Formats: sequence, structure tokens, C-alpha cells
Amino acid sequence: MYKIILSFRYLFKRRVSYLALLAVALCVFIVVVVMTVMTGLVRNFKDNNHKWAGDCVVGTESLVGFPYYEDFIKRIDGTDFVEGVSALVKSYALVKNRNLDWSSSAEIMGIDPVKHSKVTDFDETLHYRKNDAAKAFEPAYAPNLTGCVVGVDKWLMRDEDGKYSYEDSPYEVALLVSCFPLTSKGALAKAGTDLVNTKTFYYSDTSRSGLAGVDSSFIYLPLEDAQLLCGMAGPVKRISAIHIKFKPNVKLADGCEKVAALWKKFVEEKKGAEQAGLLDTVKVQSWKDYRREFIAAMEKEQTMLMIMFALVGVTTVFIIFVVFYMIVSHKSKDVGILKSIGVSKADVIELFLCFAFLMGLLGSAAGVFGGWLFLLKINRIEGFLFEHFGFQLWDRTMYAIGDIPNAIDLKVLAVIIASAIGACLAGAFLPSRRAAKLEVVETLQVSQL
Repeated sequence: MYKIILSFRYLFKRRVSYLALLAVALCVFIVVVVMTVMTGLVRNFKDNNHKWAGDCVVGTESLVGFPYYEDFIKRIDGTDFVEGVSALVKSYALVKNRNLDWSSSAEIMGIDPVKHSKVTDFDETLHYRKNDAAKAFEPAYAPNLTGCVVGVDKWLMRDEDGKYSYEDSPYEVALLVSCFPLTSKGALAKAGTDLVNTKTFYYSDTSRSGLAGVDSSFIYLPLEDAQLLCGMAGPVKRISAIHIKFKPNVKLADGCEKVAALWKKFVEEKKGAEQAGLLDTVKVQSWKDYRREFIAAMEKEQTMLMIMFALVGVTTVFIIFVVFYMIVSHKSKDVGILKSIGVSKADVIELFLCFAFLMGLLGSAAGVFGGWLFLLKINRIEGFLFEHFGFQLWDRTMYAIGDIPNAIDLKVLAVIIASAIGACLAGAFLPSRRAAKLEVVETLQVSQL
């Protein structure tokens, strides 16, 4: 009991203790706020990638694609671990607006919108046809025409608040999409001067996936039309990828392993068939591996941020060390009295470590409370700063970020609190050992009083 009483007395009777308490609270406050925002951004980015890609992707990076996909889809679609399957074509195209003097390059994705929405959240990304994927490629102004869905950042501009200027309904725009069709061997399918396939599509909707690289470059087309444009609609049809969604009770790794085993068996069965060599370029990947090129950059930034805050924690250790060194120097008489009545060296160390634990706990509590209050109002604060001073943490006209993430992750919070308490204990350990080694005779000498 005396250890707890003395710990509280040292904490509230010594002004220098307030400095250490403030340092711990400030460090915890900064780490909680920054890590919550960064963790939220990374989590949202991963979720958007997952929603866009599904759980598993069987695909190739080759623009030629691969054949016999219908046979494989029939094989996996009836399994007990697959919920949805979507075949798609990915390629590059030139897009020209017939109404305006405007043209640009784009990535095209040919999909069956209904099947693709069972695997991904494609139907939820639509603006005019939200949750009505069957009509995604039907322009409201002319349902009989073939429509296309354009990435929202490729079609519309964002204002300073990150909002898009949608019309009440899609206006009539004709887009000429041109592709270089390729044979199964990778050669140009059309000889002579007219090397491209061109077809007119009519703007029917926009898609907002929350992924800047996707929303600013992709145009979605009907699967059959994309196959025709890319030269994949011959007697043996080809596609670029098969996206798969597993049932809720299936773990990602287990599902991908099962798909990989089925694909390996499927490739062996197709050996010797025409164009079977194209199957060797196909990979079976989880959505994390499929989007690794984009996710890794965000994860690296998060790791670098954690390392930087680890260095902040080292600074906290030194602050606690200095404070405890000063306290031990001024409380040598107390240590001498305690040891004179039979308190052991271990008990002295425990006393000061208990003091350090209490300081870390209270400092963390203050920092967490302050961080929680700040995060609760962080979007209002940013709105106020933007309204009066023109300051934004992220320029919403450039970055696909809405509100600043402010949901605290309890796991991250527990790690921060444990690290703060650990830093206090580490900083107090050496001064505690020094206090334990003090001799009773030396500390209680009259000259020392």
C-alpha cells in the first residue's frame, strides 16, 4: 500500500512530474490522432480495392487474354465455396467524344454488369443506376442504344469540397472507342491501313469506386462488345480475367488454394488444345496480391509513419529518464528512511516503477481523451479552417478522399497505451536501480539532510 501512496505523492507533489505527465499525454495525443487518420485511410483504401476486385482473381497481364474460360466458370460456379463469378476483358483504347473536340486514352473493362455486381460492388458505385446493374449500359435518354459507364474522375470535376457536379439525368454523349485487336499469338488482327476496331457507345452513367487510379482512367463496356473491339470474340472466345467472390464462411487463403488447385487441374486437362499455351500465363491471386502494386505503397507509408513515432517514443523514454533521475536525486532521504525500516532493494525498484506505471497510465488516459475529442471534431475543424483560411489537409479536387477518417481502432489504441506505459517503465528503470543501490548511512548523514 505504501508504494501506491508514495507514487501518488511523488506524482502530485513534485512539479517536475507534471512535465513528464504532459510529455506522455502530448505524445499519446499526437500518435492517436495521426495513426487513427492514417490507419483509417489505409483501411478505406484496402476496402475499396477489395470491393472493386472481389476475393480472388484468375487472370493474365497479357493483352491477348486466355481462352476456355466458360468451361472453367462452369466448373467453379457449382462449387460449395463460390458465391459469384464474373468474366471480364481489360485493354487499352482511344476514346473520342463525337459531340466535342475531345479525345483521350483510357482503360476499358468489358463486364456483364449483373454478374460483376455479384462479385464486386460495381452496382453501388453507379450514380444514376445505383443498385440497378441490369440497366447500367442502358442510357436513360435512349434505352435501345449501347451505353458505357465512365469513371467519375474521367468524366466530372470535383469542387473544393470533393463533390461532383452531377446532372439530374445523364445527357446524350456519343463516345467513339477504338482498340487495336490482337490475335491469339499477339499479332495485329487487322492488316492494312485500318488497324483498329471502332464502335460508338453512349454515356449512360458514372462509376465512383473511391480509387483515384480507377475512377480517372476506366470506361466500362458490355463484355461482348469489349471482346469484339479487342479481337477476343473469335470461334474460341478469350477474356483477361475471372473475378470470384467466396461465400461468407470461406477464408480467403483457403478459397484461393481451392481455386488454384482447380485451375491447375483444368490446365492439365486442356493440354494439347488449340491456344492452350495462353493458359500458362494465367495466375490465381487473392485480391491483396492482385492489387499489391497499389496497396504496398500505402502500407509502406504507414510503416514509415510507425517508425517515426517509435522515435518519438524514444524521446519520451529520455524525458522520463531525466525526470526520474531528478526525483531520485531529491528523494534520496526518503529512500534511506525506507531502507532503514527494512524495505529491500527490489521494493525500492518496484516503488519507482509503480510511479512510472501510474505516470504512463494517467498520461495515456489524458492523451487518449484529448485525441478522442479532437478526432470527434476534426472534420468540423478542417471545415472551419477551410472556410476562414482556405486550409485543407487534402485538396479534395485532387484526392479521392471525403471526410477525414476519425474512427479509433481499439487494437491500435491498446498498442499505443501499452507502448506509452512501456516507455515510462523503460525510462524509469535505471534511476530506480540507482535509488535501490543508495546506502542508508550515506543518505541519512546529517550533511545530507
